Amino acid sequence: MAAVTAATWSSPAKLNLMLHIVGRRADGYHQLQTVFQLIDLCDRLEIGVREDGVITRPAGPPGVPESEDLTVRAAMALKVATGTPLGADISVRKRIPLGGGLGGGSSNAATTLVALNQMWQTGLTSEQIAAIGGKLGADLPVFVAGRSAWGEGIGEELTPVTLGADSWFLVIFPGLAVPTASVFQAPELTRNSPPTTMRGFLETGGRNDCETVVRARFPAVGEALDWLGRHAPARLTGTGSCVFAKFARAVDAERVAARVPDVWRAWVARGLDESPLLEELGRWGVAKW
Repeated sequence: MAAVTAATWSSPAKLNLMLHIVGRRADGYHQLQTVFQLIDLCDRLEIGVREDGVITRPAGPPGVPESEDLTVRAAMALKVATGTPLGADISVRKRIPLGGGLGGGSSNAATTLVALNQMWQTGLTSEQIAAIGGKLGADLPVFVAGRSAWGEGIGEELTPVTLGADSWFLVIFPGLAVPTASVFQAPELTRNSPPTTMRGFLETGGRNDCETVVRARFPAVGEALDWLGRHAPARLTGTGSCVFAKFARAVDAERVAARVPDVWRAWVARGLDESPLLEELGRWGVAKW
């Protein structure tokens, strides 16, 4: 396909339907078991190809310097790995809150890698892109693969799962960011949950081992969990501040969303088995990813 100079790409959020910490590696990373559920709450990335090799971010999240933005770092990593002479302008239109545990930064970086691989015509496979992206964030490979998945290791060992697109989630952001490092470094964090299986999750629902730590250290998150828990089973996602509940129908989620206190932000989102990014790749003639 001929090179295209500009395009817009989707960057979806994720929920961790469960997050068990089953051990700790010698290098300090935690061994996890989790279920990544993609949802249709998306950022949008507007990417233009530059012939001069320069990588810029004309628009991005407030408070995040261009040099620290994961989209810029991802583009630079791909450029170094492939040796392409091309550059890019990357504008990030955010909906996913920072520090909410929804994977927005990793998703943005993954979309950048996947999109520029096509726009720069660098020809890498999804596995090669995930290997580059894995150095930027543990959640990044699931967004490169573009499918809801059972995750193990540090989150990079993925098995696609079909969770069904008939589920709806109310997601609440209580207005603060939770630093991932502070949660994983907490001495009281449970690090020895017994390993389970996907079947075990489906039978018991699992839990988030980080929830106790986040609730204790960030009272606003505990308040959101308690409030949502009065309407439906509520859970923390990842190591962030967002909490969520699952509903069978959109109308049920919207009914509760209408009652969310004004001091919080809330979204009703649909569960996805596949990322909209895969459909966008299909328009570029990528039949299988």
